[in-house]
This record gives sequence, structure tokens and C-alpha cells, in this order.
Amino acid sequence: MSKAANAEAPRAGSSVAPRRAGPTARFDEPRPVLSVIVPVYNEAATVDALLGRVLAAAYAKQVIVVDDGSTDATAEVLERWRGSRHVELLRHPANRGKGAAIRTALERAEGRFTVIQDADLEYDPQDYPRLIEPLLCARAEAVYGSRRLGRGRCGRDWLNPFYHGVSLLNLAIRLLYGVRLTDEATCYKAFPTALLRAMDLQCERFEFCPEVTAKACRLGARIVEVPIRYDARSRRAGKKIRWRDGLAALMTLWRWRRWRAPAPPGDAHEGGRSHRIARETPAQASGTVPLGRQEG
Repeated sequence: MSKAANAEAPRAGSSVAPRRAGPTARFDEPRPVLSVIVPVYNEAATVDALLGRVLAAAYAKQVIVVDDGSTDATAEVLERWRGSRHVELLRHPANRGKGAAIRTALERAEGRFTVIQDADLEYDPQDYPRLIEPLLCARAEAVYGSRRLGRGRCGRDWLNPFYHGVSLLNLAIRLLYGVRLTDEATCYKAFPTALLRAMDLQCERFEFCPEVTAKACRLGARIVEVPIRYDARSRRAGKKIRWRDGLAALMTLWRWRRWRAPAPPGDAHEGGRSHRIARETPAQASGTVPLGRQEG
């Protein structure tokens, strides 16, 4: 039932509207709890194992994979998932960037909540309950999986440029939006799908994270951070983010500092409301959190 298709993300300035279920709806059962968006670029070595882990994780889910113009064997690996009932395959003819891939997938999202999942193996889908339970229980309107909660600072952090980059972004958010976060740059972000659409995302590349964080703050969404597992990979192993992406993130945070939603739905909130940020400690979150390698 899965169908691959060439897809173009909406260009900047266009709105993102939900796709309504119709004759070609992909689910016979009721609306899934979770839509998992998987942007993929040159991840042939990991995407197959990743999708297996995603489908084995908790919740009825819709998995939307967007191959963002990969030039390795990613497309061939994804063909193995054609016909999987809960996996939808989309493809950009040329590389557009992570943000564009997320916006393409968001048009197809049918789940009550949406989570972003990188196609590598740094983030563990077994942490989905940590991300989704605060939303189900109405304790949060956005949940961030923090790589820093539940672990102490170690000596290697001072030698890791990614660690300092995340700290700088956290500081920028505090100064620009009055919000304290421990890990703005985490991939694991979960939102009600309607709220994510209300943000009218414009991102093309790695600026997805700062844009969605800035707009969540401007909407006054209650953000909860929870500890997650994390197993970092190196540049040699395929890590794609670079220092220039950090500069783009800072510019994005500055760009959206006065943003207001054009027409917020009933479950979103008008910009400028006081921010409510909360964090769950490992004791508050269910279970324990095995710690992976340092972030980066």
C-alpha cells in the first residue's frame, strides 16, 4: 500500500495545509496516534535498521520517509519497504535540505502528534513514550528530548565544538525569548500535528530546529524537556552538520523573534503569551536512561 512519489516541499511563504483522508487514505484503522517524519539523505548504511526500530516502537503510527535526493544506495534500500502498510515513501528529485523534507512530510501527516526522527542511529525510537506521554496527558504542548538531562558534564565536553554550539544556541534562546532550554538542537522534538502546521514553517535545511523552537516560544507553547538516550556519531561516520549551520541557526532565532501566527487554530496560542517551560528529571520520567556517548 506504500507508494513512492516525487515531492516538492512548499516554497517559502506558502502555507502548509493538512491532507484530508479520502479514497487514497493510507489507514483503514482510526487515526494513528503518531506520525514519524524521517528525512533521509545518503543514509544507506543505517536507514533500514532505523525503520525496523521505528516500527517496533510504541504507538500506532504512520511513518513518512522523505528521500531528499540521496546519491548513494538509499533509494534502493528504501525499496525494501515498498508495500509496508505503515510506511509511506516520498522523494525529492534533488537535494533540498532537512527542513524541506520535513515540510513535504508534514503535508501528509495524519497522526495526532508528530515526531522528527533522523535516519541515522543516534536517537532511539524506544524513547517515543517519553516524548509522547506528556502530550497525551496534557502536561505539554511541545516535548524536547534532551541529550543533557540525566548526565553530568564530562571533561570531553570542553573539547567538543558541538557541545559549545548547543550551549550558545541555548543562551540565544534565553536572551531572545526568555526561555531556558538545555538542548535546543535535539532532533527529538514532538508536537501536536495541528500546532506544528500552525507554525507555517519556511525552513529548507538545518534551520528547522531554531525556527520551530522560536515559533513555539512565540506561541507560548508549554515546552517539556525529557531525558533521552543518545549515541553520537562522528563526521567520519557521516555526521552532516557543520559550523556554518550553527551560524544559520543563530540568524534564524533572530529572524523569528517577533513572529506571530497568521491565523492560529483553537489549540495554538497567540504570540507573546508568557512562556511555560518544564523539565522532567530521570526520576520523573518512566524507567532509567542508559547514557550514550557525548553529544555531537
